[in-house]
Amino acid sequence: MDQDPRPRPSAPAHFATTRWSLVCAAGASPAPAQRRAALEALCGAYWKPLYAFARRRGQRAAAAEDLVQGFFARLLEKNELAVATPERGRFRAFLLASFVHYQSNERERAAAGKRGGGRVHLSFEVYAAEAELGALEPRADESPERVYERAWALSVLERASARLRAEQARIGREPVYDLLVPVLAGEEQARSYLELGMELGLTENAVKVAVHRLRKRLGELVRDEVLQTLDDPRELEDELARLHLALAGPAPDSP
Repeated sequence: MDQDPRPRPSAPAHFATTRWSLVCAAGASPAPAQRRAALEALCGAYWKPLYAFARRRGQRAAAAEDLVQGFFARLLEKNELAVATPERGRFRAFLLASFVHYQSNERERAAAGKRGGGRVHLSFEVYAAEAELGALEPRADESPERVYERAWALSVLERASARLRAEQARIGREPVYDLLVPVLAGEEQARSYLELGMELGLTENAVKVAVHRLRKRLGELVRDEVLQTLDDPRELEDELARLHLALAGPAPDSP
């Protein structure tokens, strides 16, 4: 129980490509299968923020799901990601502007028979997303754009946390990690280090050290996740500041 919770040096990197590489693959690959695989990877990272945005704009759950499904399907079918480049700014800003345009166009079309519609279907965990939206509980004055930014930040944390859990599982410490998650999340009802130490067979100080190391590693993984979305690494600190601002309170007006 006293082994270092940090990953082994030989652990493989989580991503072989950056998010912008995925964008380029989704937009430029002549092979439909490769474009779909790249698009599904992007969808996994960005559908929740778009879904949260649509829900905050007043869409019901089923309608929001249809919009996001249709939007990503259109990106694939019309190859609209071909016009997305790092020079045009942050990808999530491009994605939100494209989604707003798509949503506006969809309002002008008849909704009958559209659900399913023969389009490509991507897998969304809508029920889990609804639970997360309930936890978000946006303020009355919080704009859809701010909800989108906050949902993006939470998605980054979710992916980083999943990577940390996988690392702990590889070294046989997944049960310990799961027990310490409430402490890492800063939950008010988290148990004391002394109580956790008694259950884990560790001293109170050993638990503190384990939590410190896990928090440090989580921070490294968050930085890596954010870095994946950037073409210029020099933007990293600015993006991290935006992420912390999105989680702590009102997000910037422009994503």
